[in-house]
Amino acid sequence: MGRSVQGVVCTVLAVAASIVTGIVNVSLELTLPGTDELHVTAAVVLGWFFGVGASVMLVWRWRWPLVVTGIAVVPPLLLVADSMAALIALAALATRFTGWWRWGAATLVFAATGLAVWRDAGRPVGMSLAEAWISTETIAAKLIGVAVTAAIYTAVPLTLGIVRYSLIEKRRLAAEEAALRDQVARREEQARIAREMHDVLGHRLSLLSLQAGALEVTAATTPDAVEAAKTVRTTARQSLDDLRQVIGVLRGSGFADRAPGGPAEPPQPTLADIPDLVTGARQAGLAVNVTILLDQASTAPAPLGTAAYRILQEALTNVLRHAPGATAEVLVRGGPGPGLSVEVFNPLPPHPVPSPGSGTGLTGVNERISLLGGSLSAGPVDERTFALRAWLPWVAPAP
Repeated sequence: MGRSVQGVVCTVLAVAASIVTGIVNVSLELTLPGTDELHVTAAVVLGWFFGVGASVMLVWRWRWPLVVTGIAVVPPLLLVADSMAALIALAALATRFTGWWRWGAATLVFAATGLAVWRDAGRPVGMSLAEAWISTETIAAKLIGVAVTAAIYTAVPLTLGIVRYSLIEKRRLAAEEAALRDQVARREEQARIAREMHDVLGHRLSLLSLQAGALEVTAATTPDAVEAAKTVRTTARQSLDDLRQVIGVLRGSGFADRAPGGPAEPPQPTLADIPDLVTGARQAGLAVNVTILLDQASTAPAPLGTAAYRILQEALTNVLRHAPGATAEVLVRGGPGPGLSVEVFNPLPPHPVPSPGSGTGLTGVNERISLLGGSLSAGPVDERTFALRAWLPWVAPAP
């Protein structure tokens, strides 16, 4: 509302100023010094009417700056009129256009202003507004004075337009930058959710597959079948809960903030959850020998604990998939300062074991580690052993 009122006031002042200067100019042109007669010519009369029309056209200078500027330069260039309307229109044009359009229009307005000032300087003494600063003793002095005056008159609206254009561009670029930051944040959130989905569902669905296979083998033995069925049911329920949480985040308009009172994001695993992870792997049939040597584990940053958990989760899942029946050796050690190491060793199977999966698990692990400034190595260390070694920085808390 404030900007609208300001725009109306500026437009009214611009039209009024242009009409007033036109009235002053035509009155000086019609007056003959020392007589009561009027010097009426067609150029003056047409210049006045066209000048008023150009002044009224200033109302649309922001909508059609090229058209309005083109109309406004006609009276001073071809008839007898001042160039106030052209100067005002130039400010709007310089705000909207750049390059040849801007400088071409500025050249036309400069020429129109120069002609108007030249005519004013050529009037009899006492009838000229420019005689106070333009010398008419010689043609050269008059030309220089007219050129400098026209350049100053043209430079003022041109500069105002360029400054306003720069401010508009600055606001536009700031808005685009904010939108880009928002897009990047959404993509990062999307990547994070995708990693969580792969890590959580990949691990638990692998356990589900293995337990289902175990159920088929042990179906003849009632106690074992009941226990295997219980594990399958629990793992399936956990997988469905995780899937429901992921879908709840992805549902709707994207990765927008959750509404107040909505379901909170489930807590992320920490170093304290590693024993439960190992227990789940053992229940799935994986033999695991684990050694945990942690100093001040309770002070570990949350991202560090989550990353260590996901790294070990992916490693144990890979052992289950690619080396069924093998024994995994797990070593988790570290503390503030030296950092945290997660190492998993397992024997290589005699023959490759086909396994479903996207094959991007280690890529996601490597990305997690890179984001935290750590390092990862994964691959055979000899002909019979596969090793995954990850190190994560653990900054010591401030004393």
